[in-house]
Amino acid sequence: MARLKRKDYEEQIERLQHELVAMARWLQATNRRVIVLLEGRDTAGKGGVINAIADHMNPRQCRVVALPKPTERESSQWYFQRYVAHLPAAGEIVLFDRSWYNRAGVEKVMGFATDAQVKAFLKQAPAFEKLLADDGILLFKYWLCCDQEKQEERFAERLKDPLKRWKLSPIDVDARKHYDDYTRAREAMLKATHTPHAPWTLVDFNDQKQGRLSLIRDLLKRLPDTNVPPAKLDFPPLPAKPKKERYGTLKPIPAASAAGKKRSRQVK
Repeated sequence: MARLKRKDYEEQIERLQHELVAMARWLQATNRRVIVLLEGRDTAGKGGVINAIADHMNPRQCRVVALPKPTERESSQWYFQRYVAHLPAAGEIVLFDRSWYNRAGVEKVMGFATDAQVKAFLKQAPAFEKLLADDGILLFKYWLCCDQEKQEERFAERLKDPLKRWKLSPIDVDARKHYDDYTRAREAMLKATHTPHAPWTLVDFNDQKQGRLSLIRDLLKRLPDTNVPPAKLDFPPLPAKPKKERYGTLKPIPAASAAGKKRSRQVK
């Protein structure tokens, strides 16, 4: 597949984002609840597609959940318990940047969960998701796919780029040796948890821009008719000439000067 030009991508993603905003209006109008669950290998592109979905949506309505490793207290609870608090209320969409499927992936491969814990999870996950579906939650589960060569390129980019360096951890480096182990873990997970009420969808993310477009199109296609026009809003002219800001106790910081911008670039 030919690489997508930046201009073409921006035009296509903008059209889809208009549809996502319309979908948000539909959620509010119908009080429906949506979960979009993003899983995949490190560097696959989960954060990028989440940003593309949430970029123009109301953050009070569209929430991103990316939980850290469980605390000691959370580790003593029912495994799914800490995720329940983040489920959507009426009119909300929740985007999970990784999810309860950590147990079947990184926890299994890197030895953070026992075989018995993983086995119990694979048995319980379909039942947990059936409860969500039966309660009316629309659950969409996506696995983002990327080849190891592409993954290595992205790891190298993170290592070199100071703005992305935080994305690379010692666990990520160690996990590079376990590409095949992650493949086996994923296949076992899909076999156990791909169900009629909560199916998985795999999306090719070797080209992340193409992957974002494919995933968002699939999400919008699988949702019910979301054509809810914006509410009419009267916007009369001001009764007088627009006013300028006035300051008393404090004043705003001065606008950045060209010299200041130059110094900032030199610091980098």
